[in-house]
Amino acid sequence: MTVLKHHIPTVLIVLIGVLGIGAVLYAWQLPPFAGSEIRTENAYVRGSVTTISPQIAGYVTEVPVQDFATVKAGDVLVKIDDRIARQTLAQAEAALDSARASLVSNAQDIHSAEAVLESRKAAAQAAQAALDTARANWNRQDKLKAKGFLSQSDADDSQLSLQQAEAALTEAKSNVDVAREDLASAKVRTDTLKAELASAEAAVALAGIDLEHTVIRAPRDGQLGQIGVKTGQYVTAGTSLMSHVGPEVWVIANVRERELADMAQGQPVRFTVDALHDRSFTGHVAVFSPATASEYSVLGNSTATGNFTKIAQRVPVKILIDPDQPGAGRLAPGMSVVLHAPRQAS
Repeated sequence: MTVLKHHIPTVLIVLIGVLGIGAVLYAWQLPPFAGSEIRTENAYVRGSVTTISPQIAGYVTEVPVQDFATVKAGDVLVKIDDRIARQTLAQAEAALDSARASLVSNAQDIHSAEAVLESRKAAAQAAQAALDTARANWNRQDKLKAKGFLSQSDADDSQLSLQQAEAALTEAKSNVDVAREDLASAKVRTDTLKAELASAEAAVALAGIDLEHTVIRAPRDGQLGQIGVKTGQYVTAGTSLMSHVGPEVWVIANVRERELADMAQGQPVRFTVDALHDRSFTGHVAVFSPATASEYSVLGNSTATGNFTKIAQRVPVKILIDPDQPGAGRLAPGMSVVLHAPRQAS
């Protein structure tokens, strides 16, 4: 009896150790406790949660929605003072009208320059004809003078007429060159005016977009979160006004990497929801994450150290919820769930 009493503490210590190891093996569902089901509490309902923010700055003039309101795509959520945007649009439209008028005026200038060029070409042809006549007269009278049939005074007059005709032709040709340059300048200015017109059209489009952005609308059907903006508040681009939750929800379950081989795409699963008194729903595996959850952390894990402790990783798995289930409409992003999945044959 005395020997037995001495061994009781040792037996208790061993028993406690065995129970502790058993508890760990059971908690991690490791042999011999690994059952036919994969179970994880590291799972949550997820959904499309969008933060609604303005793209321009201004004072809020109207907030026609309430906290947690159900909205349709295109419903007005917030209105921002649009007076500056309207005036900016009016200025841009006036600049556009001016650019169009300048382009029309330039087209008229081109037609006018073409007419002037043709007129001066005709004048140059007339000057050439006058020069030819004056040269013919000079040649004839020069021969008459050589024979003594023409006085010196008449010969001088004929030579003066020839010189005047030559000067007139030179001036006419210069006028043609000037008219040709004026036409080329008018045509070059067309490209500049077209670029200014395109810029004015872009300014009108941008001003129109800014005016549209003074009214913030629901991006799609869904439900709003808490409204974080009030009438009269000054907001800037990117200010968080409210959250919008889409109607589609799914489950993200972080499964231990050792159990990943026992799951397959399309596999049926079930899950219970804590917030609904462990109500059970069904779904199926949609897709596996391309990396473990730790790889998505801001500060990555480095294993290049002297001491290394292996840590079991978890891989996110997306679960699509089967449609037309009673109570599924009450599922909301962020709810905790417990996933139950039958093990698939390897």
